[in-house]
Amino acid sequence: MALLEVRDVTLRFGGIVALDGVSFDVEEGHISGLIGPNGAGKTTAFNVITRLYKPDSGEVLLEGSSILKQPAHKIVRKGIARTFQNIQLFRTMSVLENVLVGAHGRGRKAGEAEALEVLDVVGLRDRAQFPAAALPYGIQKRVELARALVAKPRLLLLDEPAGGLSHEEVSDLGSFIQKIRDEFDLTVLLVEHHMSLVMRISDDVNVMSFGRRIASGPPEQVQADPAVIEAYLGSDDEHEEVAQDRGVGPEEGDA
Repeated sequence: MALLEVRDVTLRFGGIVALDGVSFDVEEGHISGLIGPNGAGKTTAFNVITRLYKPDSGEVLLEGSSILKQPAHKIVRKGIARTFQNIQLFRTMSVLENVLVGAHGRGRKAGEAEALEVLDVVGLRDRAQFPAAALPYGIQKRVELARALVAKPRLLLLDEPAGGLSHEEVSDLGSFIQKIRDEFDLTVLLVEHHMSLVMRISDDVNVMSFGRRIASGPPEQVQADPAVIEAYLGSDDEHEEVAQDRGVGPEEGDA
């Protein structure tokens, strides 16, 4: 059963078509990859799902019910949590305080013990009182993940969790995502540029290019799809021509 259904979503910024009739499902309990070249619309899709953007048309359903009329601050109560491509921590607050912030959307404050349990999962209990700004980039990403997990989501959106990590850290991250999926009974939607990571841990993959979904299916099927190969390996000139024809350009800061 699909936990999340994105149905024919279109979003324009002026003359730029950021999402062009995008549809895809995320099956309950799956790790689903959402991939595509820079400017494809992946982070924009995340922003629609989490109600940061309102689409011009289309529908987003969670367990069959629309979430588009829900305000952004209530999305966590619906069971959706996310991390960001660019880390969004409160830098002057401690690690523990940052994690506790993640529970506010559930309608109550999580106790310190509950937050510390999540820090145990991400291996950061011993740094609970450290100021977030004092930690290395890779550790800050784990803090942000802990903040999402303490919200007790059913659907976890991970926006480039491997960005800035070393090769060894990326390898460990894949196993860790699978671990938290199982331990927290999660469904995961993953935006990531590390293709080896996506293909290794995803149950299915959706591919976007210039605001459209161009392919979907099991990882091995998607990797062999000619449209996917062209989207990633086609010349820059070809991409620019298509963008100009459709009035589409890369979104600032989009993955």
